[in-house]
Amino acid sequence: MTVKTPIYLDYAATTPLDPRVVKAMMACLDLQGDFANPASTSHIHGERAKQKVAMAQGQIAQAIHAQPSEIVWTSGATESDNLAIKGAAQFHQKRGKHIITSAIEHKAVLDTCGFLTTEGFDITYLEPDGQGFIHPQQVRDALRDDTILVSIMHANNETGAIQPIQAIAEITREQGVLLHVDAAQSLGKIAINLATLPVDLMSFASHKVYGPKGIGVLYVRHKPRARLLPQIHGGGHQQGLRSGTLPTHQIVGMGEAVAMTCEDLPKEYKRLQQMRDKLWQGIKHLPAIVRNSPETNCLPGHLNVSFPTIEGEALLMGLDKLAISSGSACTSATIEPSHVLLSMGKQPWVAYSTVRFSLGRFTKDNDVNFIIQHVCDVVTRLDAISPLTPEDVLA
Repeated sequence: MTVKTPIYLDYAATTPLDPRVVKAMMACLDLQGDFANPASTSHIHGERAKQKVAMAQGQIAQAIHAQPSEIVWTSGATESDNLAIKGAAQFHQKRGKHIITSAIEHKAVLDTCGFLTTEGFDITYLEPDGQGFIHPQQVRDALRDDTILVSIMHANNETGAIQPIQAIAEITREQGVLLHVDAAQSLGKIAINLATLPVDLMSFASHKVYGPKGIGVLYVRHKPRARLLPQIHGGGHQQGLRSGTLPTHQIVGMGEAVAMTCEDLPKEYKRLQQMRDKLWQGIKHLPAIVRNSPETNCLPGHLNVSFPTIEGEALLMGLDKLAISSGSACTSATIEPSHVLLSMGKQPWVAYSTVRFSLGRFTKDNDVNFIIQHVCDVVTRLDAISPLTPEDVLA
C-alpha cells in the first residue's frame, strides 16, 4: 500500500533545498568542480574556490544592502547569535555588564544570555504584549548607564510577529548601545535594508531560505564598527572573527538561495499571505480556537493557533496528513509549553494545545483546501470526545 507523504507545513523549522541551489552546490564537490580550500590561493583550484566564496558574499551583501566585508560566515544562526552576543559582551565588559533582550527570543539567544550570567553579566528580559510585540519604549526604559548590548529578534519563529526594529535601532544608536538582531526567520520573507536600518549585528541562517543546513552569516557593521571578541580560534580567518576552513559548497548554496529568495520576495510575500489568510478563514470557526499570530505585522506564511479543548499530542497525532509542529523545532524535545506563548500571557493549557502552520515555496493553493478540510475534520472529531468545553478553557 502506498502511503501518501504528509503535506509539509514546517517551513519555519527548515526548508528543502531549491533544485537550483543543489545544482550550484554540486559544482563545488568533486575534482572537476571548485572543491578546494578557498584559503589555498597558491594554485588555481584554491583561487577558483575563493572567487566562488566572494561571489556568494556579494550576493548576500546585495540582498541585505551591506558591504561584502561585513559578512562573516558561521555554521548557522545559532553560532551567529553566540558570536554576536558573547563576542560583544566580552569585548565591551569594561564599559558595563548589562544586556537587554526579550522573553520571546530563540533559545540560541536566551541560553547564550543565560551563560553570560555565569560571567557576571546582568540580563534584563523584556516581556511582550498579548500580541507578542516588544515596544520601543520598553527598550528605552530598560537602558542603563552600564548597558552595552540589546538583542531583539526581527520576527518570532513561533508566532511570526515582526518587531519594530527600526524604532528600537534608532534608540540604541542614539544611546551608543550595540544592537543585535536575530533575523533567521525574516531573511527572504520581509525586506532588510542595512543601509538605512541602524543595526550593528544581525544573524542569518541558510536553511530557512531553501539553502543548505550548516551554514549561516553574522553581519558585523563596519561604520560605526561593531567590535567583537572571537569565539573560535585557529588560523585567523575572516578578519580574525571566525577561524576555520570555509565550506565552499555550503557558502555557494547559501549565496544562491538568498539571491533567489530575495529576488522573488514581493511576489512570494503576497502569495504566502493570501494562502495563510485563506487557511485562517477556513478554520477560524472551530470551537475555542485561539489565534496566537498577530493579524498585522506578521510574517506572511506563519499561522500559530491553539485548540485548548484538545490535548496537544492528540492533536498532532490526529493531523497525521500534515507535517506541522507545535512550535520551535529547537525546543521540540521538551514537554514544556511554549515560553513564547506563556510570556504573551497565554494560559498553559492554551500553550499545550498549539500548532504552528508555516507555509513556503512549495505550498500550493490546492494544498490549502485540503489542509482546511483535514483540520476541520480532525478538530471536530477530537473536540466531540473531549471532556473540556470552550467555556472551561476560555473562562
